[in-house]
Amino acid sequence: MSMIRIRVLDEAHIHIVNDANDPFPIIGRIVPSYINGQWSYVEELDVVTKETSFPEDRIDWTQYIEHDNRIVFLAMDADECVGQIRLVKDWSRFAYIENIAIRQIYRKRGIGQMLIETAEQWAKEKRMIGLSLEAQNDNLIACRFYERQGFQLGGVDSTKQYANPQIELTLFWYKIFKE
Repeated sequence: MSMIRIRVLDEAHIHIVNDANDPFPIIGRIVPSYINGQWSYVEELDVVTKETSFPEDRIDWTQYIEHDNRIVFLAMDADECVGQIRLVKDWSRFAYIENIAIRQIYRKRGIGQMLIETAEQWAKEKRMIGLSLEAQNDNLIACRFYERQGFQLGGVDSTKQYANPQIELTLFWYKIFKE
């Protein structure tokens, strides 16, 4: 693997920020339960694997450049954007991960972990108490990744994806920093 470098998004790189937004496999789902004040879950694997993707983000990327409360980090392989993570400071004192994406051919190479570590460093510099994010319960591979990175399931919403009937639940994941 060539040398992956993490850099902050600047205006010269806006045109490549969505390059990492590749399709991803849907292999199953998380089935959560809340018992005695604790979230837990089991995995249900699908018989047939599907592939899906998120639409390209069409936002004003300049709002993430040199801003105190939000940032985008890019994982770069030379001049190619192979991953990105987008963060905002949330009112709850968590740094909320709006998006994390890795190009298909670069997955399972530690780039996601590099981006999470960079996000954690940024959040600590901003005096945040942890990281948070949302995931759909059918994005099992992503949920497994979040758990490996130290995130815990902290909540479930059955209404948030009302306009997307193929998505059953939104899962809220948290990584609380240790003092």
